[in-house]
Amino acid sequence: MDQLDKVKKILALEKEIKKRTGEDRLKHYNTGDKVHKKQIEFHKCPKKNRWVFGGNRSGKTECGAAETVYMARGIHPYRENKESVFGWVVSLSTQVQRDVAQAKILDYLNPSWIEDITMASGKKDVAKYGIIDQIRVKTVFGKTSVIGFKSCDQGREKFQGSSLDFVWFDEEPPKDVYEECRMRVFDKKGDIFGTMTPLKGLTFIYDEIFLNKGNSPEVWYEFMEWGDNPYLDKSEVEKLSSILDKDELESRRYGRFKSASGLVYPEFDENFHVIDPFPVPPDWQDIISIDPGLNNPLSCHWYCVDYDGNVYAVAEHFEAGKDVFYHSDMIKRISEKIGWKKDSSGKIHGIIDSAANQKTLSGLKSVTELFYENGIVLSTNVNKDLFSGIERVKGYLKKAEGKPKLFIFSTCVNLIREFKSYWWADGDNPKKYDDHALDELRYYLMRKPAATPILKVKTEVQKNKERLIRRVINERKIKP
Repeated sequence: MDQLDKVKKILALEKEIKKRTGEDRLKHYNTGDKVHKKQIEFHKCPKKNRWVFGGNRSGKTECGAAETVYMARGIHPYRENKESVFGWVVSLSTQVQRDVAQAKILDYLNPSWIEDITMASGKKDVAKYGIIDQIRVKTVFGKTSVIGFKSCDQGREKFQGSSLDFVWFDEEPPKDVYEECRMRVFDKKGDIFGTMTPLKGLTFIYDEIFLNKGNSPEVWYEFMEWGDNPYLDKSEVEKLSSILDKDELESRRYGRFKSASGLVYPEFDENFHVIDPFPVPPDWQDIISIDPGLNNPLSCHWYCVDYDGNVYAVAEHFEAGKDVFYHSDMIKRISEKIGWKKDSSGKIHGIIDSAANQKTLSGLKSVTELFYENGIVLSTNVNKDLFSGIERVKGYLKKAEGKPKLFIFSTCVNLIREFKSYWWADGDNPKKYDDHALDELRYYLMRKPAATPILKVKTEVQKNKERLIRRVINERKIKP
């Protein structure tokens, strides 16, 4: 080895040592040949309540620690930075704090950025071995930020009083702690972000974040799994995957919520089936479908079908505690807004659960008759067989050559939520709960042909059609 090669190796070694010992560690985060794309999406998201549901070693804690240091230092690459901030890092216990979140933050904090450390226990000159209470961080604006550390085992009372710019939950907190922290960021319109492996089943985080039952526009989440982490060895990933049982794999690799009974529609994937709204051609418009309700929500969706038989849910009305007159008015308003078709007498057509033929409490007219009087013509000729309907929906969800046959506009939030929360009961039936949108989707799809795979071999008709198209194109090209 000549002298030049030796110098190059020494320089490379020094660079690696600096990177591994924390000097400029943040500068090297998600740079180079390997980039964790989902971590970047988390940092880019502008919403104020962001969560990463990830398996062990998926990279979720890394992005939580990096986000904390970005904010504290005032160097966030995708957000408007403040001169100084005060935030909390919340762990399940002080031991977990020391071993996980605290250690990660110290990794990303260049020692020259630290103004002071206050210890809850231990010595600050070897802070990583003790329990840190607060770290005072110098910002690029010449001010000082404070990162405080809390543990859930301290109880809710220890989370009162402060006004915060952010809270990072490293793993899922108890609900009372979460609610208290939400109040702490209220004054400053601050951020909450969490990174967790969902091992506790269908908890309040499942309801409030994954299902977003409150339909908050500030809630965002993503799943991270081992395959998303470019720094994990692929052979080791497959080896470990092969020895875990199905339930453990769902949580520990994929970071998914699980129930003892299982989802009715595991085929549903927001990445495939949920799409951004777009202007739908008028000749795609089909009919509306309604599942009636008074105390329960009335669910109505507007369905379209393209030339390849793909079904689109393009609009939604979902509300409880209202009468037929109100629902009729809302259906007409939404129809007007999206330019929905009417018949020659100005009426909108659709289908409804046959239970709507029953008389109302007044005993004079049925729900179907009342809708008709308010400009909406509804057929009650629907197939309500539960299991046939479920299989029909599954057929449209399954991907033929990588593409499903059912697409839902992202504005149909209640239909999306129901897909994610529809579980089998202990017996052989789904839980009869929160399924109004899914019911009317079943009624609609049972009127359509069963979804069939895309033909791999072209028929003679298809071939002739393509020849005609090519001929027209060629004729246009040679015209003077």
